[in-house]
Amino acid sequence: MTAAVCTRYGPPENLRLCQVPRPTPNPDEVRVRILASAVTASDIFIRSARVSARLQVPFRLMMGLTGPRHPIIGFVLSGVVDQVGSRTSRFRVGDEVYGGTGFRLGAYAQYRCMIEHDSRIHGCLALKPRNLSHEQATAAAYGGLLALQYVDRGRIRAGDEVLVYGASGTSGTLAVQYARSLGARVTGVCSTRNVDLVRSLGADEVLDYTQVDAPPPGDGYDLVLDSVGGQKTSLLKDACRRALLPGGRHVSIDDGDLELSSARLAQVTQLVESGTLAPVLGATYPLDDIVAAHRAVQDGHKRGGVAITID
Repeated sequence: MTAAVCTRYGPPENLRLCQVPRPTPNPDEVRVRILASAVTASDIFIRSARVSARLQVPFRLMMGLTGPRHPIIGFVLSGVVDQVGSRTSRFRVGDEVYGGTGFRLGAYAQYRCMIEHDSRIHGCLALKPRNLSHEQATAAAYGGLLALQYVDRGRIRAGDEVLVYGASGTSGTLAVQYARSLGARVTGVCSTRNVDLVRSLGADEVLDYTQVDAPPPGDGYDLVLDSVGGQKTSLLKDACRRALLPGGRHVSIDDGDLELSSARLAQVTQLVESGTLAPVLGATYPLDDIVAAHRAVQDGHKRGGVAITID
């Protein structure tokens, strides 16, 4: 089968296509014929090994010393179950599924074997929303898992004032919609070119971080959700955190690992199929252009998710 592999940490050009053996599922695994993957922040992080000096040693011990221990990287997949192990029960051949692959990665390939139960190592899997393409489903899987995990951590109640910093990204676009569905009044923060997009997702107010350095005077928030993480800063970002109301909560996607939960992913499926959530897909590349896709995402300022089509 064809796969994109990364044998050494570094720039996008370290990714290359090659032929590798097609995997065979163990008794407790299903094999997914992958039709789409994605380029996520996790993939950029793993391929480049861009971590602080303090984290270099633990990162390389966990992921690999000079390159990824599992050279077929890729964190998100969507496809069709084409083979099941003798001890599996959740999925059948022909089921359309999507999910996250965990620390063993492997989504930049035509096939990937997945165990049925959740694991940080092995990932999570659920039935794909029927109203999404496989490319759209990759944005729903990654962005939905992040959005639900961290918005729920903010304990939103109806009427709360919620600010989503990075409201035009893969998780931010879904966090805006999810917070609105919980009854919150939502302010989104993004750049000029994405103001209309974020407003169309249901944001009550939109702040352009290229134009303003602080929220309007008197505005305060019950929850500030940082959906871009600590590596991106601005005067507005700092001012938003200072605008927390008494008892307000600040939550960042850097606050711990992404929880790979098939139950939460099934909840994303239900919310998408009901029309509550609609993932935003900003660009799609074929697997042959994986280097260009990584370069585009690494340069920043993407809109929604970036999918990889795998034939």
